[in-house]
Amino acid sequence: MMTIFLQGLGTGAGLIIAIGAQNAFVLSQGVRKQYVWIVAMICAVCDGVLIFSGAAGVGKMVATNSILKEITAWGGALFLFYYGIRSLQSAIAGGALERSVERGKSDTITKVVGATLAVTLLNPHVYLDTLVLVGSISGQFGEQGRYVFALGASTASFLWFFSLGGGGVILAPVFESEKAWRLLDITVWLVMWGIAVQLLLMD
Repeated sequence: MMTIFLQGLGTGAGLIIAIGAQNAFVLSQGVRKQYVWIVAMICAVCDGVLIFSGAAGVGKMVATNSILKEITAWGGALFLFYYGIRSLQSAIAGGALERSVERGKSDTITKVVGATLAVTLLNPHVYLDTLVLVGSISGQFGEQGRYVFALGASTASFLWFFSLGGGGVILAPVFESEKAWRLLDITVWLVMWGIAVQLLLMD
């Protein structure tokens, strides 16, 4: 079960760490020290709910159908390979997080919560990553294993968002460096391809 948990942790980390609007938003809130823990909690809880919903619904459907299980194993692996290629291309192209934080400007908690929900739930990729992809992959691990996998993926979200928000002041200047983003993209690429290979090698 620990192996399944770690695979879920790796898959969740690979998906959530990729550069995007949500991560940039959480990081900027950390830099501004504005409702950091609330923002991190909203993002993590939303991810957790969607991940376990995927494991309970999509995952269960996959686990009880051998043909569907085979299809989703290959489909999930292909998607992970594609995601990895994107990260590799990003690493080759280079890039950095542009800070656009207006210091001294304070938003209300209502505005911040609304913005957090928007960048989290209005992104169609979040449903593809959690309900479909993680839900389908979790189905490869059987009735109990799919929830362990989901727990691993959810844990990755909690660790990432709280680390990103809490360490925003330190991380912001670091991730303005092109070398830092290259290293991050390369890490995501290796994680995604590693999980894809493991998925295809499973009996």
